[in-house]
Amino acid sequence: MERIIRHVDVVFEKLTTIATIVLGNSITFTCALCVVLYWFTNEGFFAQDIHAMIGDVILSITFLSLFIIQKAFNKFSRSLHLKINELVSSNESANNAVINIETKTESEISEFSKEYTELAKQLYDLEVERKMDLDNV
Repeated sequence: MERIIRHVDVVFEKLTTIATIVLGNSITFTCALCVVLYWFTNEGFFAQDIHAMIGDVILSITFLSLFIIQKAFNKFSRSLHLKINELVSSNESANNAVINIETKTESEISEFSKEYTELAKQLYDLEVERKMDLDNV
């Protein structure tokens, strides 16, 4: 059963990666814009009452905004990852395993998260001990 769940997770992650790439692509936006323009020039669009026309215009703007927002998010996300990768790679004591962590599966990221949560707890405990030692002096 666990193997099936893991397989479904891998397939879903691949699907979301493909969807993110496709929705953030300029060619996809151009195709969507052509579909919207075709609908606006269609006789069925002008045969509607004004309320339906306004609804279709709002729906079209929302539809096209999806592609624009996804493109902007992809660009922001890639640039942020590059900056973080540069910071990690330039620090000698940093764990280089986290470079390009965005390409890892969700379960691998969860494992890294658990490791860093434990590390943070250890550092907190050390800080508390240090403060107690200073108070005793």
